[in-house]
Amino acid sequence: MKKLAIFDLDGTLLNTISDLGASCNYALKELGYAEHPISAYNYMVGNGVRKLIERAQPDADATTVNLLYGKFREHYDQHCTDTTVPYPGIPELLEELTQRGVALAVASNKYEGAVKRIITHFFPDVPFVALMGQVEDRPTKPDPSIVFAILSEHPTPKSEVLYIGDSAVDIETARRACVESVGVTWGFRPVSELRKACADHVVSNPQEILKYLDDPY
Repeated sequence: MKKLAIFDLDGTLLNTISDLGASCNYALKELGYAEHPISAYNYMVGNGVRKLIERAQPDADATTVNLLYGKFREHYDQHCTDTTVPYPGIPELLEELTQRGVALAVASNKYEGAVKRIITHFFPDVPFVALMGQVEDRPTKPDPSIVFAILSEHPTPKSEVLYIGDSAVDIETARRACVESVGVTWGFRPVSELRKACADHVVSNPQEILKYLDDPY
């Protein structure tokens, strides 16, 4: 029986792509660079904001990346919930998991302040045991350190942990942490990426996740 479900945020719990793209475009425009179509950001996100900026403006040097990062946060901190929405069925899934006694956590490559702001905005009544994002002293996913940090705050045998995400980064994070993975197809990346990454399970709607609560790893 799984006792802890760790969720990725962007592309898994919430469709955040329009707000992420808008903030990145704001930063690019402020520094005189060309903007990108929002749809292009599906393949730029997933490894944290700095990596997003590097992908959006690949010829930017370190100083410029820092400037763009500052502009991004200036905008995103004010607009991170403008068009973001939970994926259909996610609120119901979180409620069902809570009722079943499964602890819930979030592990994101988004900077931690934004993770906490967004999750508490959209899921104010969900009793998450940990909300973790990118911080300076912890490497980003697929390094498994964020999973270990969650397990430090909420000790759970790895065999009782389910990690849910929408990208190869998430599946690799779960593999390195030695926990069972579920890839979701409603996020930013194609199902082929999840299968190539060897997700333990692939689901096309949130309710399907429930059937893996009792499966042995």
